[in-house]
Amino acid sequence: MSISELRKLYSENKVKPSEVVRSCLDSISSNDSRIEAFINVIPEDAMKRARHLDLESSGGMPLYGIPIAVKDNICTKGYETTCASKILEGYRPPYNATVVDRLLEAGAVILGKTNMDEFAMGSSTENSAYKITKNPYNTEYAPGGSSGGSAAAVAASMVPVSLGSDTGGSIRQPASLCGVVGLKGTYGRVSRYGLIAFASSLDQIGPITRTVEDSAAVMNVISGWDSRDATTIPDSTGDLTRGIEKGAEGMKIAVPRGYEEMDVAGEIKEILKGTIEKLEAENANVEFVELPDMDASIACYYILANAEASSNLARYDGVKYAFRAESESLEEMYERTRGEGFGDEVKRRVLLGTYVLSAGYYDAYYKKAQQVRAMICSKFESLFSRYDLVMLPTVPGPSFRIGERIDNPIEMYLSDIFTTPANIAGLPAISVPAGFAENGLPLGIQLLAGYAGEAKLLRGAAVLERMYGFNGNKTE
Repeated sequence: MSISELRKLYSENKVKPSEVVRSCLDSISSNDSRIEAFINVIPEDAMKRARHLDLESSGGMPLYGIPIAVKDNICTKGYETTCASKILEGYRPPYNATVVDRLLEAGAVILGKTNMDEFAMGSSTENSAYKITKNPYNTEYAPGGSSGGSAAAVAASMVPVSLGSDTGGSIRQPASLCGVVGLKGTYGRVSRYGLIAFASSLDQIGPITRTVEDSAAVMNVISGWDSRDATTIPDSTGDLTRGIEKGAEGMKIAVPRGYEEMDVAGEIKEILKGTIEKLEAENANVEFVELPDMDASIACYYILANAEASSNLARYDGVKYAFRAESESLEEMYERTRGEGFGDEVKRRVLLGTYVLSAGYYDAYYKKAQQVRAMICSKFESLFSRYDLVMLPTVPGPSFRIGERIDNPIEMYLSDIFTTPANIAGLPAISVPAGFAENGLPLGIQLLAGYAGEAKLLRGAAVLERMYGFNGNKTE
C-alpha cells in the first residue's frame, strides 16, 4: 500500500497506526528470511511508537503512521548502525541523522535498518559483512546496490517507503532492478548530517517508494536547510507534490542521440522508443542531443569517489569506533583492525583512492578527474538551459545472478554508467519502473533535471509512471 493510500485510510479513521505497523512487521517476519533486506528490525519500539500515535490526531504530521525502513549507513540514536561492516559492528550512535529527526517529527515510524553494500561500496548488496539481499522478483538475482536492502524491502511490500543513499546511483540502480521508484535530489537539498560518509562531495540521501507521488511526499519532509550541514542549500523547501499531474505538454525533453546503438538491453531500447512516441503524442518536445561522455563520467566518478573514501575511512582505526583487533602494539592494532574489519571491496577502493592521491600520481589522476568533473558540469548546465529533462536508461539491463559479477569489478562498476553523471554534476535524478525484461525482471527509465529542478523532474516522472502503468507493487 502506498503512502497516499494509507493517508486516506487514516483520514477516514478506517485503520490505526498500530494496525499498519503490525501488518508491516508481520510481512517482515514472513518474507525477510527469504529476501534478507534487513540487518536489524526493532518491533517493540516500533509498536510502542505506533500505539502512541494511535492516541494522537494526524493533523500537521505529513507522514503520520507511515512505516519506514532506513539504510544502515544513516545514524539512528541508540540503534545499531553498522554500514554493513564488521568494523562498525555494535556501534550505536548517540544522535539521529537530521533526516531521521525530520521523519519522526513528521509522524513516521521506523521499523529497522536495511542491508547494503559495506560503506555503500557496491552495485549488488553482495558486499555486506552480514548477509546477501535477494531480488524479490527472483531470489537467485541481485537487488542491485548499494541500497539493495531498502529497495527490496519496498518491492517485497514489507514497508511502503525506505531511505537509501546515492553516491553514484545507489538509490536509482536498485530501484530499477527491483521495480520501484528511486529519487536522488540536488546535492545539498537533503542534509548529510548523520549519514556515514563514503564520498562527501557525491553522497545524498533519498527515498525509495512505490509511486512518484510518495517520493515527492517524503522529499518534502527530509529536504531543507540544516545548520549542521554547511553544504545544504537554502530555499530548498516547498511542496513537491504540487504540479506533478500537469502532464507532458510543453516539456522539452532531451534523449541521447544514437540511443539505438547503446550497449543496453533490447527491451530498454524498445521502451525508450515507445516512450518518445507517447511523449510526442502528448505534445512534449523531444529532441536528440549529445550527452556528456558516459565513459569519461564513470572513470571520473571512480577516481573521485575512491579518493574521498580513502580519506573518510581513515577514521576507522580501532581507537574511536566499534571493532578493535587483538594486538601486541599500537601499529599492529591499526593494521589488524583495518585488515580484519574491512571487506575486500572496501579495501580495494581505499587502495585505489590512496593511489590516486599519492604524490606521484595526483596530477595524472585526481587533478585530471576534477577537470573532467568541471567539464561535465559545464555541459549539463548548457544542456539544461535548453531542456527541462534528460531521459535515458537507469542501468544497461535487468538484474544479474547473485555471484555472477562479484569477481569482475569492472563489469560491476559499468552497471553505474548511466547514473554517475547526476552525482558528478550534483543534479536531481529519478528512476521509474518501466516494464519487464524477457526473464521477468524489472527495468527502469531515468530522468535528470537541472539544478534544483525537482519539481520538473517529478512532473516528468509522473508522466512516465502513468504511461508504463507500473506501480511497483510486488511481490509474493
